[in-house]
Amino acid sequence: MNELPLSGITVVSVEQAVAAPFATRQLADLGARVIKVERPDGGDFARRYDTTVQGQSSYFVWLNRSKESLTLDLKSTRGREILEELLAGADVFVQNLAPGAAARLELDAASLAGRHKTLIPCTISGYGTTGPWADRKAYDLLIQCQTGLVSLTGTAEESARAGVSVADIAAGMYAYSGILTSLYTRAVSGVARAVEVSLFEALAEWMHQPAYYTRFGGTQPPRLGTQHATVAPYGAYTAADGQEVLFSIQNEREWAALCERFLERPDLVDDPRFATGPDRVTHRDALNAIVAERFRRSDSREVTKLLDSAGIANAGVNSVEQFLDHPVLRERGRWRDVGIPGGTVPALLPPADLAGTAPRMDAVPAVGEHTERILAELGHGTAEIESLRAHHVI
Repeated sequence: MNELPLSGITVVSVEQAVAAPFATRQLADLGARVIKVERPDGGDFARRYDTTVQGQSSYFVWLNRSKESLTLDLKSTRGREILEELLAGADVFVQNLAPGAAARLELDAASLAGRHKTLIPCTISGYGTTGPWADRKAYDLLIQCQTGLVSLTGTAEESARAGVSVADIAAGMYAYSGILTSLYTRAVSGVARAVEVSLFEALAEWMHQPAYYTRFGGTQPPRLGTQHATVAPYGAYTAADGQEVLFSIQNEREWAALCERFLERPDLVDDPRFATGPDRVTHRDALNAIVAERFRRSDSREVTKLLDSAGIANAGVNSVEQFLDHPVLRERGRWRDVGIPGGTVPALLPPADLAGTAPRMDAVPAVGEHTERILAELGHGTAEIESLRAHHVI
C-alpha cells in the first residue's frame, strides 16, 4: 500500500460549521495532518447542532473524522502566540471566521503572507472579502435564497430549500480543489498562493444553466417537483402499487424505445407534438397524461423491469432509510467503521478512489482531545500547559 498522497502536509484550521470542515476533512482523508483549532468553551458550534449520533452531532461526525482537536482562546495574546507557533510549521491555514474577524486577529491572507512566506492561506466567506456584502453574515439557506436556487426548487405552489447544505458543500469542494492546486503550484514554483472561496460564488457557479436559460429564454425554469424543468419526459410517476419510479429520456433513440417497448404506442414516435426535446417540453401535460396512464397498469417492479429492458434509465424514489441499505454501497463495500467519542459509527468512504491507496478513516475527536500532545510537540512543558488551562487559554 502506497503512502497517502498528502502525508507530510500539515493543515491548521480555525473552522466551524460545514464549509471549511468539509474542505479540511477531505485533506485529512488523503493523509494530511489536520489540526482543528476550537474554542475552549465548547468548540465548534456544529458539535451542538443535534445529538442524534450516539449523543454526537450528525454534522460534526460527518465532517471531522481523522482530525486533531486543539482548544485555544484566540482572543487572548497567549492563544494567538501559540497559533503562530503552529502556523510556522504548517503548509495550509484554513479559516471561515465571521466577517472581519480574521483581519482583527491578523489571520487574513495579506497579514499571513508577511509572516509565513510558504504558508497557503485559504479563506472561506459568505459573499467574498471585498465588495458590497463583505461584512454580511451568510448561512447555507440564505445563500440558496440569494442565488435563486430556492425559487427553482419545490412545486408550482411552493418553493423549497435543497435538502442538504449545497452552498456549504460547494464552497468546501472548491476550497479543497483550490488548496490542492495551490499545493501543486508551490511545489513547482515555490510560490504559496492564497485561496479564497465564498459560499455565494460557489453556488453561483452551480446556477449557470438556469441563469443562461433565464437570460436568453426570457423566463426562468418552472418549479415542477420531481419533473425536470427543461427535459421531458423526465420525472417520477406513480405505479399501480402506489410506488414512484423516476425515469429520464435524453435523446431520440431513447424516446423511440420508450414509445415502442414501454408505452406500447409506436405511433407517438413521429407525433409532431413530441418530435423533439423542446416539443415534448412544450406538450408536457399531454405527454405526462399518456405516461401516467401507462404507469397505472403495472406495479413498480414491472415498470422497472420494462424500462430496464428498453434501455431507459430509471430509479425508485428512495427514502433515506432505503439509501442507507443501498445495494451499491453494500456490495461495493463503501461503509467503514469510524470512531467517535464513546463509540463507533459507519461512515462512507470518500467518493474518489485512488488506485493503490486507502483513505484515512480515523476517529472523530472530542473537544480539545489533542491539546496537550500538540502543545508538548511545540515545546511547552507540563507546568506551562497547566497554567494555560488555569487561565482558560486552552
